[in-house]
Amino acid sequence: MPAFAPFDVHPVVRESRETLEDREGHGPIETIKFVLQHSDGLETESVIIPMIRADRVTTTLCVSSQVGCAMGCTFCETGQMGLMKSLTAEQIVMQWWVSTYIVGVRPKNIVFMGMGEPTDNLDVVLDSIQILVGHDGGCVPATNITISTVGNPHGIARIGELVNQHGFHKLNLAVSLNAPNDAIRSSIMPVNRAWNMETLRDAIVAFPKFGKGAMCIEYVLIPGVNDAQEHCDEVCEFLKGIRCSLNVIPYNPRRNSPWGAPSEESVLAFIARAIANGQFTKRRGTKGRSQMAACGQLGNEEIRKRKFVGLGVSAESARESTP
Repeated sequence: MPAFAPFDVHPVVRESRETLEDREGHGPIETIKFVLQHSDGLETESVIIPMIRADRVTTTLCVSSQVGCAMGCTFCETGQMGLMKSLTAEQIVMQWWVSTYIVGVRPKNIVFMGMGEPTDNLDVVLDSIQILVGHDGGCVPATNITISTVGNPHGIARIGELVNQHGFHKLNLAVSLNAPNDAIRSSIMPVNRAWNMETLRDAIVAFPKFGKGAMCIEYVLIPGVNDAQEHCDEVCEFLKGIRCSLNVIPYNPRRNSPWGAPSEESVLAFIARAIANGQFTKRRGTKGRSQMAACGQLGNEEIRKRKFVGLGVSAESARESTP
């Protein structure tokens, strides 16, 4: 019997699962994508991701903060939709509630890495985090929550204000870098035309630090675009002096993508080069690619045909330098 919901729950209209055998002996593990339909007909996609540890399997819930996204990153399926609407705090928290009480998986971690740019709906995102952390809400420790951003320095500063508050010191920030220099980053991430990498680096350096935690720097490895050895050297130089983990994400092709997934050899070579440069580096495991549930693949191509909403303040700033 599901727990009482403090809101009208959007129905789960689709659910897909990718099952893999775990070589560590934990049995089959599943990546689950569920789709909630809103009263206006728009849909929110969320993904429950198994995280394999040495002695157990935990789960991470990837939540959406918007339907679609205004940032227009060329490698991202959601970015091809445009922005349809920003979610309310209720609709964000609802994704955790549905995962826990309808799908039946209570996630250990929550990452704002689904559809949308969290800093483009930041007031609501921060409100939803307060609810998720609260004892009357999800009781999810702040240390188990991560906000991922394309690199809005004003948004990063505001997240830092929350991190400075008691009880939120270990809230995590992830920054999508995805390029070694401004020329490449501007070609795949329009946001870089408004806030270049130097501005982004200043915001990262100024972000408050507590304990021994390291910021996550996300790097989607796209074949022929940003995966050369010299690109790796540039990235490591950019990150020099920053306490961070470079999270290498093999590209998950979107619909009608001009690029395929990178070869295993190129992924391993990039990671090895980064480690040789002294940069702490991890590889993000590829889960959910077969069901369009992996990083960068969320989005309904049918919704692309609908009318876009107006851009938010931060989205306008990101676009104002776009030719």
